[in-house]
Amino acid sequence: MAEVEVVSFETAIRKIDGVKRRHLLLGNGFSIALKPDIFTYGSLYENADFSAVPHVPALFEALKTQDFEIVIRHLQDAATVVEVYRPKLTKLAASLRRDAAAIKDALVAAVARRHPDRPYDIKPAQYAACRSFLARFDHMFTLNYDVLLYWTLMQDEVDDLNLRPDDGFRHPEDDPDQPYVSWQQANSPTVYYLHGALHLFDRGTEITKYTWSKTDIPIVDQIRKALDEDRYPLFVAEGTSASKRARILHNAYLHKALRSFEECCRPTGNALVIFGHSLAENDNHVLRCIAGGRMEHVLISLYGNPSSPANQEAITNAKALVRLREKRHGGRFPLSVTFYDAESVRLWG
Repeated sequence: MAEVEVVSFETAIRKIDGVKRRHLLLGNGFSIALKPDIFTYGSLYENADFSAVPHVPALFEALKTQDFEIVIRHLQDAATVVEVYRPKLTKLAASLRRDAAAIKDALVAAVARRHPDRPYDIKPAQYAACRSFLARFDHMFTLNYDVLLYWTLMQDEVDDLNLRPDDGFRHPEDDPDQPYVSWQQANSPTVYYLHGALHLFDRGTEITKYTWSKTDIPIVDQIRKALDEDRYPLFVAEGTSASKRARILHNAYLHKALRSFEECCRPTGNALVIFGHSLAENDNHVLRCIAGGRMEHVLISLYGNPSSPANQEAITNAKALVRLREKRHGGRFPLSVTFYDAESVRLWG
């Protein structure tokens, strides 16, 4: 068992007081910290609609998991194996891939169905606590699909922080009366949704974002209406890092987001704080940016007992990043990792 020192967040953040820029990477723990009854995989699984693929719950049970991405990965891997060992069974391979796609759709629908309905379902004091945390960082990157980060950044009335976040979306230049805003690559965003989000849609010719201000219709209602019409948001839920990366590289917004994260990891004077992410292998396309950069410090949250299986996995993965950094740069630009107690952040107050 790997033993590490776990310090408070304030102790950890003091270690990077002298850096030029501090950036933030958010995982699902960001949302779970506010609504554990909604955003854990177990809760999403219990509320997922598998009616289009009624045999799929048995697959979750057989694999002894409620993690959608694990099941998706197994289906994609099985399809690949079938194509090699039984190339004539093209229908079976296609069926496995369809099931994987159906599970991805069920995941995003479950997130939308369980999502808080309105921004005011979250208390002003909770927003204020979260914003005081976010205010410490120059760029914010999230791997989550929900709109909690977006809502929080929009709640200017709860404090005097003047965060001024920019996600790169603007009124369409050729048609400003459209009921959405569109991503414009020439901007310099400070907020990125690395795996897409419920309120982002790929229209083929442009990436758009739903907003309340353009329609007077709550964002979550717009998202649910789109899903009812079989229009799915931009989201990456493939089962492996390689398949996620392939999906990202075929979308201009997602590709730009990943490159921006890579650029933030490059300078020696930068530091990264990771909150609510296990450094799981299926997100290696993101984590490799840390190993490949020259950034000196990474602060990683651990929730609960450091000896728990989930935390041991995160610790092991963090140490692997340190070794990979050393290998890539021949011992130059070593990576310093500090583990901090997630609960000490008091993220939502």
